[in-house]
Amino acid sequence: MYIFDRHCQCIYYHDWHRGHTGKNAFDQHGDPLASHASAGGGGGGSTTTTTTMTDPRQGMNMSLEEEGKLVYGVVYSLRNLVKKLGRSNQDGFIAYKTSHYKLHYFETLTGLKFVLNSDPGVESLQQALRQIYTQLYVEHVIKNPLANATLTNGTMNPETMGAEGFRDGVDRFVRSLTMFDTL
Repeated sequence: MYIFDRHCQCIYYHDWHRGHTGKNAFDQHGDPLASHASAGGGGGGSTTTTTTMTDPRQGMNMSLEEEGKLVYGVVYSLRNLVKKLGRSNQDGFIAYKTSHYKLHYFETLTGLKFVLNSDPGVESLQQALRQIYTQLYVEHVIKNPLANATLTNGTMNPETMGAEGFRDGVDRFVRSLTMFDTL
C-alpha cells in the first residue's frame, strides 16, 4: 500500500507479501508517516531507507523510492486519461487490472492518494481504502496534535507522534479483510 501526498511524494508504504523488511521507506521529506532508520546504530540522525527489491516475475531491481515514483506516474497518467475520455468532469478512476495484479485507488478531497495492489480477482477495495483514510489516517495522523512537531534537524519522528498507531491500525485492518491472502 502506498499513500501519496498532494505534492506527489510517497509518504507511506507497507507491503504484506513481498518479503523485504522495510515497511515504510520514505523519509526524505520529513513526513510523519515515513520511516526513520538511525544512522550508525542510534546516533539520532535519520536516513532514507534504500531497500532494493527484486520483482520475482521480472527479475527487476528497483529501490522503493523508484517504485513509488513509478506507481505515482502510472496512477497520475491513468487518472488523467480516464478524466479526458470520460463524459463528465468527475474522476472515474478507481482501479485497473493486469494479468498479475489489480491496483485499487482512492483520492481524498485534500489530494491524498491511497493505492493498494492486490490479486487480479479481488473485488474493488476502494471502500476499504476510504475506511483506512477516515478511520485510521484521520484519527491517528490528522487529529494528532504532535503530527506537525519537528525535531531540530527538521525531520519528523514517527515514534513520538502516533504514526505507529496508524501503521498498526492499517496492518490489523488489511489483515482482517477477507481477501488478505490474495493481496
